[in-house]
Amino acid sequence: QVQLVESGGGLVQPGGSLRLSCAASESILGIYAMDWYRQAPGKEREWVATIRNSGTTIYVDSMRGRFTISGDIAKNTVYLRMNSLKPEDTAVYYCKARANRGATEYDYWGQGTQVTVSS
Repeated sequence: QVQLVESGGGLVQPGGSLRLSCAASESILGIYAMDWYRQAPGKEREWVATIRNSGTTIYVDSMRGRFTISGDIAKNTVYLRMNSLKPEDTAVYYCKARANRGATEYDYWGQGTQVTVSS
């Protein structure tokens, strides 16, 4: 069973930075994209950013410029650099890997890492 493991979360002051990491426990066959999501207390999980195996990156508009996704899809690793953090960025951050094998799509989720932005 493939597992995604996130790390790098923690407590940071407003205006600070964090770098989240996510890696798969084993190679994911047919992987084509990795994503970051987040879920704030009492809110729905929301998509943050995507990196495809082509290297293309996509961001939710509100985070573009502050957040940077990077990684190596072939190595099943993804990172999220977060700058100028705000209290409203407080959430559990999850990574997801997407794979396609034949006609079947597979999604793999990590367990999440807590990010708290507070003074």
